[in-house]
Amino acid sequence: MSDANVYKPSVMRIEKITEEAPGVKTFRLLFNDPEEGRRFSFKAGQFGEYSVFGEGECTFCIASSPTREGYIECTFRQAGRVTSALFELEEGDTIGFRGPYGNTFPIEEWKGKNLLFIAGGIALPPMRCLIWNCLDRRDWFRDVTILYGARTVADLVYKRELEEWAARPDVKIVTTVDPGGETPEWKGKVGFVPTVLEGMAPSSENTIAIVCGPPIMIKFTFIALDKAGFKPDAIFTTLENRMKCGIGKCGRCNVGPVFVCKDGPVFTYAQIKDLPAEY
Repeated sequence: MSDANVYKPSVMRIEKITEEAPGVKTFRLLFNDPEEGRRFSFKAGQFGEYSVFGEGECTFCIASSPTREGYIECTFRQAGRVTSALFELEEGDTIGFRGPYGNTFPIEEWKGKNLLFIAGGIALPPMRCLIWNCLDRRDWFRDVTILYGARTVADLVYKRELEEWAARPDVKIVTTVDPGGETPEWKGKVGFVPTVLEGMAPSSENTIAIVCGPPIMIKFTFIALDKAGFKPDAIFTTLENRMKCGIGKCGRCNVGPVFVCKDGPVFTYAQIKDLPAEY
């Protein structure tokens, strides 16, 4: 039996902090132990446990791409005790990290296909990891389309990267805000993500759709994709709901026969249709 403590985190230093939106920050993290950093690897879709010593830990996806080596990034919204403690940290401070955990997006199986990314609000970070992973291997894929929406213009995260993606000739990007969330200078769409998606009338032919957002957005986006002819096994999402320990011990992420942290967080719509409604 191994004596390794599965709950023991690695120590990481905050190299850079970016304020993305009101109450939302991105940390760029480096391993305190350079050798540990050289050994570390992960794939798009996996997540980690981030801890503030003396306060606890919380679960986020890894928001940076595995193609960008030497660091990892996480993006989080200030919401509870641990995220509030994280929010008070400064560049140069240290935090704990456990991971990577969970399964991954099967991007090797998507070679030669069109990709349709659909994200809402603070759910863009797990999509960002995947988007950059795919753009760094752009020759693997055909058309790449990104639909991203938030409640207001201020709530859009990764604003600089949204501009960078929009400037690329090999990416089509559509941004939208909820009705009432626009500003006089806003040039994007106004409308809820599922409604804007229906107006885009995406083709399901040879296309993989990846969806991430609040549960209500995911629900109605699945309906819109179903109407557009997407097969359930061509629609992917990632669920981070209720995850706590990350390794299937605490049971908080249990949904029917599934532990989100071990069997996910990446699922197809075909798999989700078989889960109880409370997912």
